[in-house]
Amino acid sequence: MKYANRIAVAVLAVAAAVAAPTLANADNDARKAAELMKAGEILPLEKIIERAHAEHPGKILETDLDMELGRYVYEVELLDDKGTVWEMELDAKTGEILRSKIDTDD
Repeated sequence: MKYANRIAVAVLAVAAAVAAPTLANADNDARKAAELMKAGEILPLEKIIERAHAEHPGKILETDLDMELGRYVYEVELLDDKGTVWEMELDAKTGEILRSKIDTDD
């Protein structure tokens, strides 16, 4: 039984080590987004979500902020009221919808 407990502890330690950088990255991403918003470089995520919902009402599944071709772009994935998953890209500074397509990844 002692051997099994050591394995369980080792597995938990590895899982924690793997998760720690992800959590740190999420925290850094949030700080960076707050700095960009304060500087007027991007809109608040709430505004982006409002714009996405105006196009496709539903539930937000995932959001991401990336730099693409020299500008910040919010990637939004949402599930509409009919059960369709949409992938959208919106200009982070203006809220303009750059792309809106049905997610075909299974």
